[in-house]
Amino acid sequence: MTISVNERVVAAPASSCDAELAKGPWEFDAMPGYGPGASEDDVIPEPIVRRGQLPAAYQRASQEDLHERILAAKAKLGDKLVILGHFYQRDEVIQYADFVGDSFQLANAALTKPDAETIMFCGVHFMAETANILARPGQRVILPNLAAGCSMADMADEDSVDDCWEEITEIYGSDTDAEGKQPVIPVTYMNSSAALKAFCGKHGGIVCTSSNASTVLEWAFERGQRVLFFPDQHLGRNTAKAMGIPLEQMPMWNPRKPLGGNTEAELRDAKVLLWHGFCSVHKRFTVAQIDKARADYPGVQVIVHPECPMPVVDAADAAGSTDFIRKAIEAADPGSVLAIGTEINMVNRLQAEHPDKTIFCLDPVVCPCSTMYRIHPGYLAWTLEGLVEGEVRNEIVVEPHIAKDAKVALERMLAALPK
Repeated sequence: MTISVNERVVAAPASSCDAELAKGPWEFDAMPGYGPGASEDDVIPEPIVRRGQLPAAYQRASQEDLHERILAAKAKLGDKLVILGHFYQRDEVIQYADFVGDSFQLANAALTKPDAETIMFCGVHFMAETANILARPGQRVILPNLAAGCSMADMADEDSVDDCWEEITEIYGSDTDAEGKQPVIPVTYMNSSAALKAFCGKHGGIVCTSSNASTVLEWAFERGQRVLFFPDQHLGRNTAKAMGIPLEQMPMWNPRKPLGGNTEAELRDAKVLLWHGFCSVHKRFTVAQIDKARADYPGVQVIVHPECPMPVVDAADAAGSTDFIRKAIEAADPGSVLAIGTEINMVNRLQAEHPDKTIFCLDPVVCPCSTMYRIHPGYLAWTLEGLVEGEVRNEIVVEPHIAKDAKVALERMLAALPK
């Protein structure tokens, strides 16, 4: 089920994290940084600057005009096209999606459309890369706006991870122990580049999602003495803590410091090395927000994403992936009150879909994902009409040697089913 922005039943919150959000994202595509929204203050690493482009005619087009053009293009392309929309997309885009879900659900959903020549991924760059890696031969993947990256994914680049691996290999060595376990197993979150997924594939590692992170860590500990987890420190910490690993055995690895800012003794005693990365949206949630929700709504159920800081996850009633949150809300009784700690577009959509329940975002200030925000109907219309005209715009292609190793890590993840 998809909900148009015009069908929302929730009033927009009174304040916004940035007044610039009212502007079209094309006004920020040629500028350094991520643009307005939660990750606007994150430093984008060079040379990872993905310039977007949108002809002026699409910038000036009205929402009604864009709507008609998108529907017309979809009709002409028919079964040759499948549009994927991430949970965090704005409703103006989600209404055109054939499938709505998280990044890995969507990559798999595309596989159910073997006749589709084009996968239009309304998400961010690493999602389109994953879809390209898993796509059938002959399928192309398009990202409507090339400037739609991911600040978390950009916090761990290939060179920094290579440098980290070299440093820890000097400490841990490369020989297996008496049980045949490697000194360290690399685990990367789905929110990472194809190059880092390939790094894991080459070094006996694996990819995880927020839904199967605990299963993946168990997989890794069956094969290794410790884990290097990147790029999201919070998902790694929350998952490992729930498995009983002490916090003192989870040192942070800061790629800008020698030995990641740790001593050799701390690293030798470590079970999980956590990369200094985070999601700018989920970092905004606080225990104070949960306390206020409980004071305002006695009996409220608080559900947050595991990318939230550990104190927030500990204070919540439950934590889980975007799909976990969706299912928990569907299962809640009519009249339930639920406070959600995840991206605002998804929270508003869930409220619209469940008017018999009170659903609100823990953070009262609207601050969507800066990079998800860059996908706009104008870009969707432009890329779709290009296909109708025989022109492929904004195709995402992962280099074959990277795709090969990345697919190994992704297939290992596929086998690690959540318990």
